[in-house]
Amino acid sequence: MPQLIRGKALCVGDNIDTDRIYPSRYIELTSDAAMAEHALEGIEASLPSRLASYGILVAGRNFGCGSSREHAPRSLKAAGIRLILAISFARIFYRNAINLGLPAIAIESQMEVHEEDDLVVDIAQGLITNLTRDSQHVCEAITGFPADVLASGGLVKHLHGTVMNTYEL
Repeated sequence: MPQLIRGKALCVGDNIDTDRIYPSRYIELTSDAAMAEHALEGIEASLPSRLASYGILVAGRNFGCGSSREHAPRSLKAAGIRLILAISFARIFYRNAINLGLPAIAIESQMEVHEEDDLVVDIAQGLITNLTRDSQHVCEAITGFPADVLASGGLVKHLHGTVMNTYEL
C-alpha cells in the first residue's frame, strides 16, 4: 500500500448506508468485477462506471452505516476507489475497509473539498493536499496495526504473512 494516494474526489453526503454503497439485491455476486459494476449504484445509477476515474471517495458523517456485510467496501475497492475520507465512519464499515486493504481516514468537517478536486493524501503522516485549491489539511494518520494490515493488502494477507513467518508448518 503506497503512503501517498492521489486521485480526484468524488463527494457524497451524510448517512450513506451500506445498501446505497452496494445494494443488497446484488448480494449473491461473488466476483470483484461483478460487484464493481454496482458500487454506489444506490446513490446514482451511473456512478459505478465512473468510480475508477475518481480514486478518492469523500463522505460526510456516518459513512457505511447499516449492515455489517463486507460487500460495501469490497465493491468500492473493486471499482477503483483507493481511499475513503469521511467525517465519521460506522465502526463495522471502517474495520471491514481496513481488513480488505482499503484505507479509510477521518477528516475534519471544515475541510473544503469539491467534486473532482485533485487530492494527494499521505496516509502515514495524516496530511491531505488539495492541489486544485492549493490547500493542506491535517487528518488522522494510519499507523500501527491498521497500517500493517493495509501494507499487507488486507487482514487475511497480513495474518498469512505473519503466521507463516512465525511458525514452520
